[in-house]
Amino acid sequence: MEAIVAADDCAWYGFYHHERPADLCGRNDRQLPNIGAVRSRDHGATWDDLGIVIDAPPGTEACDSTNRFVFGGVGDLTAVLDPTSTDLYLYFSQYTRDGASQGVAVARLAWADRDEPVGKVTIWNDGAWLSPLMSETGEWIYPAATPLVRATRPFHDRSDAADVFWGPSIHWNTYLEQYVMLLNRAKDDRFAEDGIYVSFSPTASDPRAWSTPVKILNGGEWYPQVIGMETGSGTDRLAGKRARFFMTGRSDRYIEFER
Repeated sequence: MEAIVAADDCAWYGFYHHERPADLCGRNDRQLPNIGAVRSRDHGATWDDLGIVIDAPPGTEACDSTNRFVFGGVGDLTAVLDPTSTDLYLYFSQYTRDGASQGVAVARLAWADRDEPVGKVTIWNDGAWLSPLMSETGEWIYPAATPLVRATRPFHDRSDAADVFWGPSIHWNTYLEQYVMLLNRAKDDRFAEDGIYVSFSPTASDPRAWSTPVKILNGGEWYPQVIGMETGSGTDRLAGKRARFFMTGRSDRYIEFER
């Protein structure tokens, strides 16, 4: 589970990265991940599975890929609820065969649909929010998303080198009065880190509003994250001028923001 959002009625809504073996490719040692939703009414003691809410389009697997982990799919996500609690935005990583589609993408779910989210998530594609379609076999078919930054050296091209942004984490920064997104940047098919990058936006609702990612750390480790230190309010969703900087669940540094 990579994101949890609390509702006003105290229910928690979680969004998980589901690792599916790439059986379609005859390779159960590789993955075709997708994204699902869950709900808890007892502060995380138990969870109800609400189903898969985002998947890659069928036929976009790269079965001849040399990638160490994935042959396609979507995953590695974060969630942002807008200030009016109207829409939830899921920023996720897209690993499909088409290099132009690889990178961090965006989906939208009306918050009113949070208890029955399957088939309700729309995908941002070239400036439009596209809905999934129901297949003749009763399965939801999701469109491909347009990434915020296209991969310059994609996965699945049978070259070890890569240049793909993935694994976003987003918080609202009270000092900057902007959203801040940290990103991984893979440099090869093993997801080795070129570095950790940062991007800024006044809104999470417009994917075009994010600034060009800028490197803040060479190398580094997976899953960079900011955790606010303000007593009673600092979380992975809210931070101020100075916060803790995490990678792979560990913090050895502070991070400080300047206007």
